[in-house]
Amino acid sequence: MNSDLPPWPTIDRLTDWLDAANDRPPEEELLLRILKVSEEAGEVAQAVIGAKGQNPRKGVSHSWDDVQAELCDVIITAMTALRTLTPEAEKVFGAHLRKVAERCL
Repeated sequence: MNSDLPPWPTIDRLTDWLDAANDRPPEEELLLRILKVSEEAGEVAQAVIGAKGQNPRKGVSHSWDDVQAELCDVIITAMTALRTLTPEAEKVFGAHLRKVAERCL
């Protein structure tokens, strides 16, 4: 896969793919996609614990590359949830990012 994939058109395609496989009412699907962000964040935590070897029963079970991949999954999942919430996801995210940057930078 090309690493130069444009993020938002790709998110649109992924959202369309999810929608095609979905048979739930739209409100339920939206809520489940938002909850999926929490599930993915939990996988980040699991990978960090595994990378640090914090669980003595499992030892070092993950790498920092695993943590990176899980963080990417959180981002993709959040973008998909935002896209499901609004067709203007790219514009909403851009405006919010600008607001945070102005406040912090």
